[in-house]
Amino acid sequence: MVPRRRLTLACWNYDRTSALLDGRIQPDGIELNYLNLPVEETFFRMMRHHEFDVAEMSLSSYVLSLFSPDRPFVAIPIFPSRVFRHSSIFIHAGSGIREPRDLAGRMVGTPEYQLTACVWIRGLLADEYGLPTDSVIYRCGGEEEPGRPEKKALALPSRIRVERIAADQTLSAMLERGEIAAIYSPRVPSTLRDGRGAVQRMFPDYLPLERDYFRRTRIFPIMHTVVIRRDVYESARWVATSLYKAFRDAQQATYADLEQMAALKVMLPWLPAHLAETRREMGQDFWPYGLEPNRHVLETFLRYSFEQGLAQARLTPEELFAPETLEFFKI
Repeated sequence: MVPRRRLTLACWNYDRTSALLDGRIQPDGIELNYLNLPVEETFFRMMRHHEFDVAEMSLSSYVLSLFSPDRPFVAIPIFPSRVFRHSSIFIHAGSGIREPRDLAGRMVGTPEYQLTACVWIRGLLADEYGLPTDSVIYRCGGEEEPGRPEKKALALPSRIRVERIAADQTLSAMLERGEIAAIYSPRVPSTLRDGRGAVQRMFPDYLPLERDYFRRTRIFPIMHTVVIRRDVYESARWVATSLYKAFRDAQQATYADLEQMAALKVMLPWLPAHLAETRREMGQDFWPYGLEPNRHVLETFLRYSFEQGLAQARLTPEELFAPETLEFFKI
């Protein structure tokens, strides 16, 4: 019997990957060593040191890696994280900001300029609210801990103004003190949760806005993809399809779990109603994998990355993924 190829995967413990974590689903020909790590740790270790055979990765970081001479990773069209981002813009209550255009000329914190969430936020504010990316001064650094660097050195055009905060500062505290006007961030600042009222959301009632955005654009923003270290992929290209199928099968198991109504598998009291509403709004496959169902979402993100001075050229969605995962046999 041919031994299974042992690969280490770094990925958070999502419901849609739980069947891979607990071993219910095994990729064809692969023995998967699943490391359940928080996303920031996975991204940092994979981008800096290429530690894992396979890893969840920031879509933005992956796009930037494609402009490195060695192109260290190749992705498969699996998207473990997707989030609408109207809820991820935080402002100082005394800043006088009433609408997005009020941010022009102001200082806005962002943990890293290249974060996927921040690429989506800047694109959203430009497309939907007329706030050009280069009209804001960006202050970068740790949101809750001092000293956070960019995972990858950036060469931004001069029109994009990015400054680092002091080594002992955090964006969350700076926003509470009014030293910056806003933060774009995937994580809620601790100073919003503390209840003192100095930090607020730009869009407190964000849910109707996000629903309307999806209805008009059909965009459910992709945050993360899954990458294979290129040397692993080139040594056995079949692993790309095996992993794609396994992630897809794990997701299908989660869809089935959501439909179990006799005993709810998710701690949401009105899960049946929530699931029905989501499918009315977004369709049966509301979290699609694969290239074609996500082409327009990926095209929008790649446009944003280029317009915001990150990508050196405007890539096509096909250029992101292992070609083996873009077509499949039919009977």
